[in-house]
Amino acid sequence: MDFLALAVISSNLLLALVIIHAEVGSGQRTEFILHGFRSNGLKLDGTADITPNGLLMLTKGFEDQTEPTGHAFYPDPMIFKDWPGGSSFSFSTRFVFAIVPPAPTTGGPGMAFVVAPQRGLPGAEHTQSRQFLGLFNQSSNGNSSNHVFAIELDTLWSTGFNDTDGNHVGIDINGVVSVKSAPAAYYTDGGAGKLENLTLMSGQAMKVWVDYNATEKRIDVTLAPLKVSKPSTPLLSLVQDLTPIMKKNMYVGFSSCSGELNTKHYILGWSFRVNGQAQDLDISKLPKLPRIGKKPTPKLLTIGVPLLCVFFVSILIFGLVYHIRRKMKYAEVLEQWELIYTTHRFKYKDLYNATRGFRDLLGTGGFGSVYRGRLASLKLDIAVKKISHDSKQGVREFVAEIVTLGQLRHRNLVTLLGYCRRKGELLLVYDYMPKGSLDKFLFNQPKVTLNWYQRFRVIKGVASGLLYLHEGWEQLVIHRDVKASNVLLDAELNGKLGDFGLARLYDHGTDPHTTHVVGTLGYLAPEHTRRGKATKATDVFSFGAFLLEVTTGRRPIETEGNVDSILVDWVHSCWKRGDILEATDPNLKREFVSDEVELVLKLGMACSQSEPTLRPTMQQVVQCLEGDLNIQDLFSSLRTSLNQLMFTPQDGFDDMVMSYPSSSNQIFSAPSYIEESILSGGR
Repeated sequence: MDFLALAVISSNLLLALVIIHAEVGSGQRTEFILHGFRSNGLKLDGTADITPNGLLMLTKGFEDQTEPTGHAFYPDPMIFKDWPGGSSFSFSTRFVFAIVPPAPTTGGPGMAFVVAPQRGLPGAEHTQSRQFLGLFNQSSNGNSSNHVFAIELDTLWSTGFNDTDGNHVGIDINGVVSVKSAPAAYYTDGGAGKLENLTLMSGQAMKVWVDYNATEKRIDVTLAPLKVSKPSTPLLSLVQDLTPIMKKNMYVGFSSCSGELNTKHYILGWSFRVNGQAQDLDISKLPKLPRIGKKPTPKLLTIGVPLLCVFFVSILIFGLVYHIRRKMKYAEVLEQWELIYTTHRFKYKDLYNATRGFRDLLGTGGFGSVYRGRLASLKLDIAVKKISHDSKQGVREFVAEIVTLGQLRHRNLVTLLGYCRRKGELLLVYDYMPKGSLDKFLFNQPKVTLNWYQRFRVIKGVASGLLYLHEGWEQLVIHRDVKASNVLLDAELNGKLGDFGLARLYDHGTDPHTTHVVGTLGYLAPEHTRRGKATKATDVFSFGAFLLEVTTGRRPIETEGNVDSILVDWVHSCWKRGDILEATDPNLKREFVSDEVELVLKLGMACSQSEPTLRPTMQQVVQCLEGDLNIQDLFSSLRTSLNQLMFTPQDGFDDMVMSYPSSSNQIFSAPSYIEESILSGGR
């Protein structure tokens, strides 16, 4: 008997397994993924429809008011339990939606993802279901017999439903009073990330992730823009066991209602899975949302021809204006007599292009700004100095003089390559000195100090260049502005005397003409300020100030409080105390050759005497620096001793000079040099 009973039980159990297997094979599924909704068999009711390009449109707004609701369900049920009394499985869904309002600030009800025991929601057929997102009605809302789980994306604030605002996401169980809700937003970077707000009815596509973990009994809802990956922190997280809500077989889908405004609800793609994570949607495969607003009506026939005419006329005018402006931009002043200087004249266009439109400013001097450039055709780096002028008198003589100075060639002179004349400007073109001016190393770059060897080499180089100007060329050249800021350094820190903007040419043996006083305070010889004559002796005086400047690291005139400190007086006081090396630049840190420093300081004192006849010539200065002439022999030849040196302030500077403010870069002239050069005819 027991054997027969056992056989019957086994047969029944086998039959049950066969029935279960047959049910699973008869259409029940556990996952799917849909990119668009063409030919997928969704079960639609109410206003729901599929657009020609595959969008699921839940509502049509004013287009169809016969049915207030729209539902779309996957046709096959999903297995949420092993058996009716069992625990609910985990499940996961991803979908992309868009809510398109009739206007940016107005809209109707929202929509919801729903899990229900049957396809469609018959209790939501009445008109009053509009406020229930097409899920329930007044009598069915909140009933435990509903067995409905939903995620609402609500765009209206309804009193009595505990809505957070008119733009929120909620977790609903058996009713639209959310168990938990939050304003629509997403985390940008994990739990510590920034919470960025989202507008559900923006008309833009967004992604939603809904995950239920049956082990932890936790529901996570995450929201993000279409092109943003899933944030690691969900917007909503709720611990809730869904076992009492879920039946063995449930249907999944979407619900919405049309409301009184023309809001449309779209689903672009959808994936779902039981007991696992739903597949991610490929946004490139999703159908496109319809254009918002009316498509513009083509008006080519009515306005196309006039527009084309206007376009071509505009192009013609633009080309003409461009041509004229380009000619004006590169326009030069060229007179017939200047053709004899063609070799030394540059085209303004070439200089403009070489300096990239005069953008790379190297510095600004007393008479103009200097720009760096590169002549690509010659593969030559240049420095271009722009000097303004507003007079036509004497230009021919001035240009002739510039060209003549351009013939000077010496390793310690900056080569003047040529010039260009344009409207109110003169442009002088020099070799480019990559290390800049000596003045920068002495005063403006204390961390990059020249050592004594480098300074002494610069001194000897400048002396050699100045001797060439005085004695070595076919004409006498008076520089008139020897100072540290006009000494430029090449890549190997060799000193080159530059800036011949104030230079004057004379035939050897002739008496220099009286000119307006121009130069830099502290470097001007006293007889120059009184008589206005620039001579070789005035250049020697400036060179003496330069020697003291380089060796002491101090400017010829410095202001201490309201008192001007004269460098030559200070060095003289050190000499009289028997310690002339006390005047040496502290930046040298006593790392120098004492005999050379003492020689340079004494030469500087000899050159700085007030009486020009007692100053040495540049020939004698070079001989002393090269060791061919003893400094004591030099003083003897000049019939000068320490006590006979004359360079006191009252002797060295007249009242006019001392009335000017103290600055190493103060250049004065009456009138300015360019006016003087042009008005006086040059020499």
